[in-house]
Amino acid sequence: MVSSEIGALRRSSKVSGALHALIAALSLGMGTSALAQDAGDSLKLPGDVTIFEDRDPHLHKPTAVVNGQIITKTDVDQRLALIVLANGGKVPDEEMARLRLQVLRNLIDETLQIQEAAANDIRIDKAELQESFARVAANFRQSPKDFTKYLASKGSSAASITRQIEAESAWSRLLRRKVQPFVNVSQEEVNSVIQKLNASKGSDEYHIGEIYLSATPENSAQILENGRKIIEQIRQGGSFAAYARQYSEASTAAVGGDLGWVRAPQLPDALAQAAMEVQVGQIAGPIAIPGGYSILYLVDKRKVLTADPRDAMLSLKQISISFSKGTSEAQAGAIVKTFGEQMKSLQGCGSVATIAAKLNAEVIDNDNVKVRDLPAPLQPLMLDLQVGQATPPFGSAESGVRSLVLCGRDDPQDASAPSFDQIMSQMEDERVNKRARIYLRDLRRDAIIDYN
Repeated sequence: MVSSEIGALRRSSKVSGALHALIAALSLGMGTSALAQDAGDSLKLPGDVTIFEDRDPHLHKPTAVVNGQIITKTDVDQRLALIVLANGGKVPDEEMARLRLQVLRNLIDETLQIQEAAANDIRIDKAELQESFARVAANFRQSPKDFTKYLASKGSSAASITRQIEAESAWSRLLRRKVQPFVNVSQEEVNSVIQKLNASKGSDEYHIGEIYLSATPENSAQILENGRKIIEQIRQGGSFAAYARQYSEASTAAVGGDLGWVRAPQLPDALAQAAMEVQVGQIAGPIAIPGGYSILYLVDKRKVLTADPRDAMLSLKQISISFSKGTSEAQAGAIVKTFGEQMKSLQGCGSVATIAAKLNAEVIDNDNVKVRDLPAPLQPLMLDLQVGQATPPFGSAESGVRSLVLCGRDDPQDASAPSFDQIMSQMEDERVNKRARIYLRDLRRDAIIDYN
């Protein structure tokens, strides 16, 4: 796990951020399947079993009782349905048992957080929860009423999302009352970080996501295999942030494992080496570090306190032609050839309309596009273009053929160092998050939990 020296420390989660992260946190797959033991031989069970008592499907027995508060199978099923829904219903059957256990653990933690907040006279008003739920519904472009019906049709409920919002909000307020006032960061510590940043100007800096899995010598092999399974699911399209929120034991789990921008010397040697070797968008690990394993995701890379050309703001015109349904490969090739020939005659942005008319093409203007926001294959092309020039034709059979014309560029200024107050706030938040992990661990240890 990354040390507390890291300058890119993240803020503790709040409800507004949690609402966005909640949606991402639903899109996750799972790690290894649960192991089952064959009890038939040892118990000498009959091969032909008759059940003498029918189970009432309307009787919801508790899955766990946390300090007297019941978590039912329905609670687990409804939260599980959210995750399956976010994965397009494609969670492998062999992973469902593992997923169900993780959901139960999360629900237990939420229950403990709400209980501890209530014990300290912190309760979230119903009106506030309704407002937060409405913002989640808006992310799906639905009214709260319609979103509630949609969730029910998928086997979940509004109550499941509201429960998570309540836990995150209550826990955040509890930390601000009982932990944050006792966290101190000295001016000397902040000035030391600023000096290191200035001394490192021009060196490589990495925007990193991390999933930390603690391990002991006894369970190291199992944790390593779990990490490999997580990586496999992420590479198949799973959300890194979602896995971090569910599985990472680092304080950054609440923000999707986001470590922010760090330099190699701030990382453990193994993680620093991995960061320097992988490309942007790649994942590495599981990487053995003291206390466990880390999975590292390289979000981005830049030079410390140095302007990044990819932050240049572009003014673009896009010329595009869509292929009609049923267009053959030969016909598409001919269209692309004609398109390319016409684009070669381009004489600056002023001639875009003329060429578009000849091609019967569509033109779209956009004056606020960052290079880094473009698809990766287009970024180096745009950096090499002069104003008035166009990219080579690109596209696909589904989207047609198109070209981007550069009509203007505002180059970025050198990046400025974060302010004294920003660095202090980041360091305070990191220390609050670390104490929050200990706080929750103690609540788990002291809780009376009956499993069913």
